[in-house]
Amino acid sequence: MKLRALSVSELNKYIKRIIGSDPILNNIHLKGEVSNFKIHSSGHAYFSLKDDKSKINCIMFRDDVSKVKYRITEGLNVIVKGYVSTYERDGLYQLYVHEIEPEGLGSLYLALQQLKEKLEEEGLFDRMYKKNIPSFPKKIAVITSLTGAAIRDILSIIQRRNPTIHVVIIPVTVQGEAAGAEISHAIGMVNHRDDIDVIILGRGGGSIEELWAFNEEVVARSIFSSQIPIISAVGHETDYTISDLVADLRAPTPSAAAELAVPMYRDIKNHLDMYMQYMHISLNKFLKEKRSCLEKCDELQLERRLRNKLREEKQHLDITFSNLQIQSKRMIDKSRSALTGYGHKLDVLNPFATLRRGYSITLDHSNRKVITSIEKIKVGDDINIMLTNGEVLCKVTDVVREEINFENTEAKQ
Repeated sequence: MKLRALSVSELNKYIKRIIGSDPILNNIHLKGEVSNFKIHSSGHAYFSLKDDKSKINCIMFRDDVSKVKYRITEGLNVIVKGYVSTYERDGLYQLYVHEIEPEGLGSLYLALQQLKEKLEEEGLFDRMYKKNIPSFPKKIAVITSLTGAAIRDILSIIQRRNPTIHVVIIPVTVQGEAAGAEISHAIGMVNHRDDIDVIILGRGGGSIEELWAFNEEVVARSIFSSQIPIISAVGHETDYTISDLVADLRAPTPSAAAELAVPMYRDIKNHLDMYMQYMHISLNKFLKEKRSCLEKCDELQLERRLRNKLREEKQHLDITFSNLQIQSKRMIDKSRSALTGYGHKLDVLNPFATLRRGYSITLDHSNRKVITSIEKIKVGDDINIMLTNGEVLCKVTDVVREEINFENTEAKQ
């Protein structure tokens, strides 16, 4: 019997069906080293898993990639979960990955370490950026869950320590996929207010998964950007989150955060009473000393001291008056000198000074305007010639044009 020849597509489909029916290949756990990891514009991740002898191509679809909290790097040893199938068009088999975990480390722990290193390099943990917590806040914003024990502890302690302080509660989700974005938005919203002195951000204890919202980068950057000081109070004393590292102050518990933010009303009153008592003691001591000094002085001593004091003040007044006279004379002399200089400058510009030097000024008889050029007069015009002691009325009988070289004239003079 002659066998029918299969097409390439039929063979690839058959192989895919055989592989798909294998229970091991349909749910496989595979460990290896990540190589050639790339994320396509579609959001799908393509990479290879290899050991010292072989490798297999892998693909991880966008929805599964978005669930990975840490950064997958070249050479990372991982354990993946998925299934083996064929890509019919090219006749290739590959591993379709659903989950990927670092070998020997939890994925969340690795993500936490990677983000810590990144933010520390950027300086978000530096002491130089930490803001001081106000000593006497008037209004405090508390960002936390309404259903947790943390809010009850915080409110109870604030009420006990200082009932005059106002508390604004900003309810948020403190765990889950949307928690980080909610917390970040709440911090930004509080910063748009101008009546908040300090923010308490926190929740009760839990696992690393339950506290993860306070390890997200968006929350860390919102805390760092806050203009209002933030106290981070996440979990129990042994729990540490990235929020604790970025915040201006870390409290081991939400209850401790309330104690750090709010001074005890009784302590403030005791301090004020102590300062008031100290002021009374100091003032009474001062008055007592001055009274004793006055009592020791008899009338003759008092009169002598007053006479000496008056003599000293009179001497000081004489010196001041003498200095004032000297300064006044200097100012008058300086002003007189300046005025004389201005007088000389005005005299040079005075047209009558020109007449005194033997020159004359020619005026138009009709309008009394100065004639400076022969272009402005003609034969038969009446002109006035001004001299030092009067004017001469003349009639023009001839006009002779002549170019005068003023430079030569001045040199001859």
